[in-house]
Amino acid sequence: MSTAVSPHGISVVIPVKGRVALLREQLASLRAALDRSPEAAEILVVDDSEPEDAAAHRANCHEFGARYVVGPAHVGAKRNLGVERARYDLILFTDSDCRVSPDVLERHVETLRAAAATVGAVAGPTFVEHPDTRAGRVLRWSRLINDDLERPGQAAKVTWATTTNLAVRRQVFEEVGGFPSESLDIVGGEDCDLGIKISDAGYTITCDPEAVVFHDQEITSSVATAGRRLYGYGRSEQWVCSVHPHHRQPVLNAFTVTALAAAAGVALAPRTGGWSLIVAPVVLGLIVALRARRLRGDHPSSPGGVVERLACASVELLFDYGGFQAALQLRRPTGLFTGLKPAGAAETSASPPARRSVSNDVHAPSPE
Repeated sequence: MSTAVSPHGISVVIPVKGRVALLREQLASLRAALDRSPEAAEILVVDDSEPEDAAAHRANCHEFGARYVVGPAHVGAKRNLGVERARYDLILFTDSDCRVSPDVLERHVETLRAAAATVGAVAGPTFVEHPDTRAGRVLRWSRLINDDLERPGQAAKVTWATTTNLAVRRQVFEEVGGFPSESLDIVGGEDCDLGIKISDAGYTITCDPEAVVFHDQEITSSVATAGRRLYGYGRSEQWVCSVHPHHRQPVLNAFTVTALAAAAGVALAPRTGGWSLIVAPVVLGLIVALRARRLRGDHPSSPGGVVERLACASVELLFDYGGFQAALQLRRPTGLFTGLKPAGAAETSASPPARRSVSNDVHAPSPE
C-alpha cells in the first residue's frame, strides 16, 4: 500500500544487501546532506540481508534517522518498494557503496523545482575513488567502469544514467512503470531501463555537474571484484537490448569475433598443417591492443603505463564475455553483434567539474 505523498520534499532510496560498514558511511554522508536540504527529506533503506547484517542495518538506520524496510532480493523491486513507501514527490536513487556530497539534495531539489515539467529527472556525476594499489592503477583507465558514472559531469542531458546519483519526479517514475522487478539477474540494467523509459516517454534527463556522489574504492579494489562487475554489466546490457531493441547499435564483441576466428581456424587446420589454429589468439590479442589505445586519459609512453592499459583492456574482456554468454542464454543471436547505445549524444558542458572530496566530518567510524 502506497504512503500518502507530500508535494514538497525528497526521499532517498537505497537498496542494500550486506555492506554494513559501507552503508553506515553513506548514511553519515546523507545525514549531512539532509541538514542542508531546502525541503523536507528522508532516507529509506530497503534490505534483504542475512539476520546479523540486517540487525546492524536497523541499528545504523535508527542512529542516522533513516527508515528501514525489509525488501525482496531483486534490486529493481527493492527500489520500487522504496518509492512506494516514500513520503515525498521527489526521489533520489543512490547506492549503499557510495557517499554523497553535502549539497547533493540541495542541488537536486533546486534543479527539479526550477525545471520545466518536461524534465523528468536530474543526474549528477559519480566519481570512483580508485585505491592506490596495482588493481586501482590498472582500472582507473577503464571506460566501462568510469564513463557512465561520470558522464553527467560532462553533458547537458542524457538518455539514461546510473542510479548511483539520479533524482526523479515521482509522478514521472510512476507514469513509466518504475524499475523492472524481474530481469536476467537480480541486479544490473534496471537503471538503463528506467532512463530509457523516461526518455522514450518524452521527458528530459538533465545533468547537474556539481551534484556529486563518490563511489567507494571497493569496486576496483581487486581485479577479481572489477571483473565480476564487468561481467555483470555485459550480461545486463544484453538484457536491456532485449527489452529496448530500438536502442541497440552494432558492436564488436571480442568473444564473438574470436569464436568466429577459432571456427575458421579449425576448419582450415587440415590445409594449413595446424597453423590456422593460432588465428583466434592472435585476433584476441589485436583486439586487446586496439582497445588499450582507446582507454581513458592520456597515452603514456612509459612501459608501466602501457602495461597498465593492456592489463585494463584485458580485464574489460569480461564485459564482452558476459554479453556473449547472455546473448546465448536469451537466445538472441543478434546480441552477439549488437550492444546498447551510449547514454545519448548529449550536448557537452563547457568544462567538466573538478573532483571534490567529501569532508571527513561526514564519515562515521565503521562498526567493528
